[in-house]
Amino acid sequence: MLNNNNVHTQSDNLLEELFQQEIEKSARLRAIILIGLLSFVGISLLLVYLFFGEQYINIFKSNIAIYALVIYVLVIIAYELVVHYLVKKRHDLFNLRSKLSAYFITFSEIGLLSILLIVVVERSEANVILSSPAVLTYFILIILSTLHLDFKLSIFAGLLAAVTYVALSIYYSQFSPLANYQNFTLSIIQYLGQGIMMIAAGISAGFVARLIKSKMNVSLTTIIEKNAVIDLFGQQISQQIAQEILKNPKELTGIRRNVTIMFLDIRNFTPFVENKQPEEVVAYLNTMFGFMIDIVQSHNGIINQFLGDGFMATFGAPMTLGNSSEHAVLAAQEIVTTLAAKTNKGIIPKTRLGIGIHFGEAVTGNIGSIARKQYSITGNVVILASRIEQLNKKFNGQLLISEEVYLQLDPQIKDRYIALGAVAVKGREKPISLYQLKERNEE
Repeated sequence: MLNNNNVHTQSDNLLEELFQQEIEKSARLRAIILIGLLSFVGISLLLVYLFFGEQYINIFKSNIAIYALVIYVLVIIAYELVVHYLVKKRHDLFNLRSKLSAYFITFSEIGLLSILLIVVVERSEANVILSSPAVLTYFILIILSTLHLDFKLSIFAGLLAAVTYVALSIYYSQFSPLANYQNFTLSIIQYLGQGIMMIAAGISAGFVARLIKSKMNVSLTTIIEKNAVIDLFGQQISQQIAQEILKNPKELTGIRRNVTIMFLDIRNFTPFVENKQPEEVVAYLNTMFGFMIDIVQSHNGIINQFLGDGFMATFGAPMTLGNSSEHAVLAAQEIVTTLAAKTNKGIIPKTRLGIGIHFGEAVTGNIGSIARKQYSITGNVVILASRIEQLNKKFNGQLLISEEVYLQLDPQIKDRYIALGAVAVKGREKPISLYQLKERNEE
């Protein structure tokens, strides 16, 4: 239970870390989008001013509004560039692992827009700006709050924009002496309606943020689970094959294919462990299987199952190989050579192996119940490979291959084998042709 809790905790921590990384990416993306939008707005307003300058002057009585808007655009762009830089550097003030940073950014952006509106009204004595398209900038900021992926933050953005806008509208239309110069064009009902729409926009943005966050969590969880599958499969097969399986899940269904099967057995294992402590036996097997597994995987094979003092390996499934027999033979030869080198150096006690390799058709895929399945290889090719491995005792060798395997080998590899002719195999009526790897003294 403790191990399961640790696994779940590690998974949760990884999920949280990945999510925070996505939040930071979204925040930087949000800053870039806002910079682009405001640049577009600034350039567009300047073009409008160039073509409709007289109408503009009639409304605002001066150039203050256009100046203020351009200055606001430049200030916000500079501010967002700073935010983008500090978020990337994970500065304490803009570390999005603290939710206060996101709220501070949102408050600053909406606050700067409100200050712009105040400056324009105060300097131009024209509160008509509060009914102009400039007010729609609030909605842009509310929509972009979605990229923080925080439901409450989006609602906060909508409420802050609504309260600020309605407060300014009430003040400059009802209580400010500036109202005497130019009447506000919206009635109380209308600007209250604007405020309600901002709140609604904030709530909508919040739901969108929650949905995106939910989808992101599902995606990240899937990635974690996929990585876990790769790691789990990676204990039996190479990472490349695991990736291939995930790309082609149909490879895990029961299908017929030609494969090469290798059976490996450690000779005289029972007498060896008779006077050994369990810890010594485990250490010995780990040392033996350690390099053998690496060699099998380096030749694109998989270890299907361990058989106490040996294992069964498959080449050509689940990932199809061009010449699975040659891969299997090269792996077996490397195992024999590496074992000899390790025994000569005293790393491993003097040990001999029995390896049998056969090529043929098999049914490959997941076999079992809904609750428990195992990737399995079934067919006569498996039985024959096992029988061939046992014949090493009869011929006092370490590696035997069938004729089906031998015929697929490169001529240089074939030269390392001697023909044993037709050999009777237990449980099979017809004998099979076998080839044995030459020992070093024979070569």
